[in-house]
Amino acid sequence: MHDSHHRAEQDSLKLANSHYENFPVASVLLPMRLRRAIGVIYAFARNADDFADEGDLPPEQRLALLDGYRKQLDRIAAGETPEEPLFIAVAAIIREHALPIQLFHDLLDAFSQDVVKKRYENLGELMDYCRRSANPIGRLLLHLYKETDERNLAYSDAICSSLQIINFLQDVAIDYKKDRIYIPQDDLRKFRISEQQIANGDAGGNWWMLMQFEIERTRRLLQAGAPLGLVLKGRIGLEMRSIIAGGETILRKLHRSHGDMFNHRPVLRPWDWAYILYRAVRAK
Repeated sequence: MHDSHHRAEQDSLKLANSHYENFPVASVLLPMRLRRAIGVIYAFARNADDFADEGDLPPEQRLALLDGYRKQLDRIAAGETPEEPLFIAVAAIIREHALPIQLFHDLLDAFSQDVVKKRYENLGELMDYCRRSANPIGRLLLHLYKETDERNLAYSDAICSSLQIINFLQDVAIDYKKDRIYIPQDDLRKFRISEQQIANGDAGGNWWMLMQFEIERTRRLLQAGAPLGLVLKGRIGLEMRSIIAGGETILRKLHRSHGDMFNHRPVLRPWDWAYILYRAVRAK
């Protein structure tokens, strides 16, 4: 049993780090004792997200794969031993760190929603999606850190939702290829942006005005959560400040390109990370 635990943990850390993201995962800043658990959480999230996104399976098969994950979580909740190595590792970290199993269910709900819902009418709908797609990760991390008072959870939700929306803003073209638009429909109407303009990769007309509006609103949300980086002490605080600075850097790059992610999708370069780390260390 111990071998399969260890193998599952190694596989999950490898998987968590193999997916390129603009935000550090199980990064070198994190305390060694938590890296394993964080790797398992990210592996669960990435695997489930891939069911919703990758390959060319029909929607019903994607939903069935996600249902399989729900059944494994139900087994854990019932005190039974899961079948898959990943879930043996998930069960172990849930037990060891008293993690709320509902947060794992929330992630699965969001990924299932990606299969069936392609447009968002307003910010409220989008934030409800972020509440299940992104916020559970931050909340799980706070449970690992034993820092789950109401204030910290609220800060974390603001950070995670803003990071999710930052990903949407830099991935407008990529998401459109999957027939998904995460910019709220009422914003598109307000700035008179048609889906055809997105399809054409056209950053002309009112596009920059729309993107300025989205960037500013997202920056305010990120700043609302930023105090968490100073509340958390030591390496986890440094990690949190780095993640926040990473989000700010992407927003700055989007701003600099006048929101033209069609031709200038922002990516963090090594020198960006050096600056981000400097900012994180200097933050007061």
